[in-house]
Amino acid sequence: MKELSLNILDIAQNSIKARATLVSIIIDETDETLKFSIIDDGCGMKKDFLTHVTDPFTTSRTTRSVGLGLPFLKMEAEMTGGTFAIESRHESEYADHGTTVTASFDKRSIDYIPLGDIIGTVCTLIQGTDDGIDYRFVHNMPDKTVELDTRQMRGILGDEVSLNDPEVMAWIRDYLQEGYNA
Repeated sequence: MKELSLNILDIAQNSIKARATLVSIIIDETDETLKFSIIDDGCGMKKDFLTHVTDPFTTSRTTRSVGLGLPFLKMEAEMTGGTFAIESRHESEYADHGTTVTASFDKRSIDYIPLGDIIGTVCTLIQGTDDGIDYRFVHNMPDKTVELDTRQMRGILGDEVSLNDPEVMAWIRDYLQEGYNA
C-alpha cells in the first residue's frame, strides 16, 4: 500500500468484521521507528487459523479465496528491518477474546512507507461504522501525543447525537488536526 494508514484501515476493518465493540489503534513513533498496534475485542481467531493467517491464501472471506492485508503488512514491516506479530484469543476458548496485530518499521530504511493520512483513516473508521463500535486512537510522538476516544465523546454527546453526524465528524477531524499542529 502507498501509506501505512491504509494498512491500519484494512486491519481495523477486519476487527469490525470480527464483531469488535472496541478497536484501539496505538502508534508509537520516534525519529527512527514507527510501531503500531491494533487491538480489538472481536471474536478472535482459532489457533489453527492463526498459524496460517499471513499466508495469502488463508482468508475468512467468502467472496474470494485470497487475503492480502496481513501478508502485505508483514512483508512491509520486515522489509524495513521491522517486525510483525499477531496474537488472538478465540471466543470459544476465552472470555477475554480478541486480536492484537503489531507491526514495527525502521523509518531510516529505503523501504519505509510513510504513515500517510491517519486523520482520514480514523475519520473513515468512525464515520463508516455504526454506533455500536468505539475507537480509541493514541499516537505517541517524541514531542506530543494525539488522542481520541469515542467512548468519552459518547458520554458527552449522549444517545441523541450520533458520531456519524456531519457536525460531529467535522469536529473530530478538526480536533485531530489541531492535535497534530500543536
